[in-house]
Amino acid sequence: MKRTLYFICCLGFILLWSSCRKDFVFEPSTGTLGFSKDTVYLDTIFTNIGSSTYNLKVYNNSNEDISIPNVQLQNGETSGYRLNVDGQDGKSFNNVQLLAKDSLFIFIETTFNTDAEPLFGNEFLYTDKILFDTGENQQDVDLVTLVKDANFIYPDKDNTTGIIETLTLTINGQPVETEIQGRELLPEELTFTNEKPYVVYGYAAVPTGQTLTVNAGARVHFHANSGLLVSEGATLNINGALSNDQDLLENEVIFEGDRLEPLFSDVPGQWGTIWLFEGSQNNTINHATIKNATVGILSDGNANAVMDKLTITNSQIYNVSTFGILGRNTSIKADNIVLNNAGQASFGATLGGKYNVTHSTIANYWNSSFRQFPALLINNFVLDEDNTAFLSELTEANFNNCIIYGNDNPELLIDEIQDEVSPIPFNFKFTNCLLRFEDNNNFFSSENYDFDDTTHYEGMVFNQDPDFRDANENDLIIGDDSAANGQGNAVFSTQVPNDILGISRTTSPDLGAYQHITFE
Repeated sequence: MKRTLYFICCLGFILLWSSCRKDFVFEPSTGTLGFSKDTVYLDTIFTNIGSSTYNLKVYNNSNEDISIPNVQLQNGETSGYRLNVDGQDGKSFNNVQLLAKDSLFIFIETTFNTDAEPLFGNEFLYTDKILFDTGENQQDVDLVTLVKDANFIYPDKDNTTGIIETLTLTINGQPVETEIQGRELLPEELTFTNEKPYVVYGYAAVPTGQTLTVNAGARVHFHANSGLLVSEGATLNINGALSNDQDLLENEVIFEGDRLEPLFSDVPGQWGTIWLFEGSQNNTINHATIKNATVGILSDGNANAVMDKLTITNSQIYNVSTFGILGRNTSIKADNIVLNNAGQASFGATLGGKYNVTHSTIANYWNSSFRQFPALLINNFVLDEDNTAFLSELTEANFNNCIIYGNDNPELLIDEIQDEVSPIPFNFKFTNCLLRFEDNNNFFSSENYDFDDTTHYEGMVFNQDPDFRDANENDLIIGDDSAANGQGNAVFSTQVPNDILGISRTTSPDLGAYQHITFE
């Protein structure tokens, strides 16, 4: 009985309280909204490509529940901006309710469609406003986006089946269909200029017998799983030049992803690789920056080419998810190159081949995950799925006046497998290099690590500080306190008389790609 009486009393109290409660009443807003920012900058986008999503927070700082009569884009339905207000997509919204002392998010995206609105010039600021209310109570927030025009290279897509065009490559003189999405460059696309950026979807292939020339100051952006492929019998010539402004790099050729937001400026693995296919020839790269790829450069085959398959000079490769340079039984000549921040090895000289590297900085300060390999990997084999080793000759691997360093120890792995019946050449030599290599546990007992053997090591400096200015920011200029200062062999410095910044090294040459400076 008492329990029943208790529940009756409670129910009566609830009913009485409910009858006294006032329903929510939303008063019209009076122009006193607060905003998390007065201008929303949507960073840089390419024409006809959508931006990332940005947000604006709107505050009701009053003690009253309010209704905003209208929230709209100033340019209305013709605007290239898109809004999401309180979960609804559109460009105009009526009677948006906001409780006292509460807030709501507005999400903003944009696409600049050149079909609807022609772009005059290669870039411009595209603006609009979000208007809140009308008349004397109207408030606004500016929207600003830098729009860049670009040359777009992409494969065809069948609108019925959704199948995307794939490459047919020449292998040993025969056409072979592949599953690599992409297309061959057209004759009029075989010169990349600095007039507008290039945006590549899929793999852009240089056709057999053709040359792709990339002029100084060109900017090339790759979408995810995209890259550049130089076919059998084709050639790549990247003709960058020394820049006066080392922040703008106005004459450098830059390869990177197509996400232009600052959040993506240093994210590895955003695109595929520059793939020098077996049979491509006489490839040259000068003053290039290659960043944020999966593999910076993949060079396959042609170890015995009369002219080196790849000659790369005055270039830097960093923020790659696997290898900066991966050579597979190939031939590479490299002077004044800077490598850093690779998920596996900065330089992989694998499956034998021929490598001559002079005055280069091969560093690895990767800190995003565990890495399997040191900064420099040298081997003469590849393992198949059954763990069977296939061997190939390492005719030469010479590293002269280089710095080989990083945040792991050691930063060199020389992995040799020999045919016991018919040994094959495995030739390498390090001359006047600063190398990080400490083996306190004697894990590396192979004769390849006999640092007293002058046929393999000469004039070496071990485990001394290179004094990089900021290795974690890919700034590998060395300072006054570097152990590399003045340690270069003049024979090699005369072959590469200027450093990567054009500074003479003919007297007192330092190791690596840079002559030292005094840090401010």
